Amino acid sequence: MVVNVTENESQKQFEAEIDGTTAVAVYEIQGDAMVMTHTEVPQQFRGQGVGEALARAALDAARSRGLKVVPRCPFIASFIDDNAEYQDLLRS
Repeated sequence: MVVNVTENESQKQFEAEIDGTTAVAVYEIQGDAMVMTHTEVPQQFRGQGVGEALARAALDAARSRGLKVVPRCPFIASFIDDNAEYQDLLRS
């Protein structure tokens, strides 16, 4: 499945629209950090790479903006743990 992710800056979330439903990764900007607060993927699309696409889009955006990441969302925290290329983004 190809997942297209866009950022909705006014809602502070990354969105993937699939078959009329929306999956989201919600964030807050606090100083020099992107705080990832919540990721939600509709049940019927779980396990199909939607959450991964949202995580990559959010983390790539943080990197391009020079922001650190605070993963309050368990899914994002687990994704970073499993993907070493994003571990440098973690705020120490």
